[in-house]
Amino acid sequence: RQCLRVPAMMPLTHRIHRAKLLSFLLCGVLCPVHAFAVRTRTRPVSSPAVASRGAYCRENRLHLIIRGSTDLSTNHSNKSRSDTVLSVASGGADGPSNLEKFMAFTSKNFFLLGMVAAVSLARAFPHLGRNGGFLRPELFIGKYGVTCIFLLSGLSLELSELSQAIKNVKLNGLTQFANFALWPLLLGLPVTKGFEAILPGLLPTPLLDGILIMTCLPTTVNMCIILATAAGGNAASALCNAVIGNIIGIFVTPALLLRFLGTSIDLPFVEMILKLCNKVLVPVAIGQGLRTTPMKDVYSNNSKKFKRLQEYILLGIVWNAFCNAFTKGMGLGAKQSATLLVLLPTLHLTAFSGLLCFFTSKLVNCTREDAVSATFCASQKTLAFGLPLISTLFEGNPNLAAYSAPIMLMHPTQLILGSILVPKLRQFI
Repeated sequence: RQCLRVPAMMPLTHRIHRAKLLSFLLCGVLCPVHAFAVRTRTRPVSSPAVASRGAYCRENRLHLIIRGSTDLSTNHSNKSRSDTVLSVASGGADGPSNLEKFMAFTSKNFFLLGMVAAVSLARAFPHLGRNGGFLRPELFIGKYGVTCIFLLSGLSLELSELSQAIKNVKLNGLTQFANFALWPLLLGLPVTKGFEAILPGLLPTPLLDGILIMTCLPTTVNMCIILATAAGGNAASALCNAVIGNIIGIFVTPALLLRFLGTSIDLPFVEMILKLCNKVLVPVAIGQGLRTTPMKDVYSNNSKKFKRLQEYILLGIVWNAFCNAFTKGMGLGAKQSATLLVLLPTLHLTAFSGLLCFFTSKLVNCTREDAVSATFCASQKTLAFGLPLISTLFEGNPNLAAYSAPIMLMHPTQLILGSILVPKLRQFI
């Protein structure tokens, strides 16, 4: 203000030019301050020298206010005060650098990029991540990694959320009905009968039976929980339905296969239930117990890091699954493999979209978080339960590879498609 005080005898045009010159000089001094504030993501500028000039920084714009005490109007008799406001948009060097843009893009699409990297590494070095290999992924990822996921799930869930999810009988019943009834009746039987009637010879009968077997399996044990949590769904509901589905599947899946294939089945029910409890319920119970310790605050303060750890473990599962697939192969011809690679994603996306529309309808009347969790649980089929069941049921059968091929291909397919859908579902919620 003192700089703008000029003698009254100076011509008006000279005073105007002088005011403009001083304004741009001050702007040149404050622009570096603004650039530093933007890069360090500070709030209003705290420097006394800058604050005395009336400068403040908001987001990516610099507003420089110079309050003049002299008359800059053309009317010499009017001695009113005026404000000159200069707004300088930050750009060029003030904007985010290419490295910052790349890091933001990577953080936003971390899981999808990780899927591409996992599949690429599995394709380039399949023997490195196969079961029984040098790194023993079936131990560190398949056992300890999955246990860590359920431990963190138990640590993150309130007991009230679990009890509320268990009490939601309507949603749980519809989820299990969709998994064990709608899948085989609306997808499995029509697809197999359609291929036999319309496209005979395109897929052999044992492979069509393998598709029907796949539709009778329960939901995944860990994948549906991880994907539902990553999408912002109800983790308690997903955990509840995953446990219920796999316990029911021990009895319902053999009954469905007996009905459709006419095969008598003898399975070690007690052993399978104990294995499920050891894999899922025990880590969740330990996680609930840790909530009474300072670990609860540690998890709350580092929740993003723990969620990222869960994503790393899931990517490890994807890498291990594809390494096994590339190493062992499916025992299928080129035409059969191509047909399944088109058919199975179509079945999964059809089931997923139809179930999402169903669970978000007024007929079910549930929240979007519950709808997303129920959709993931009802649209996926387990490989961990399916392969032991098929191996036990058809041990010594020459068509064992054909019976196992659909679920082995469906496992990575639903992993990839679910990971692609996670960002969209997060926006939907």
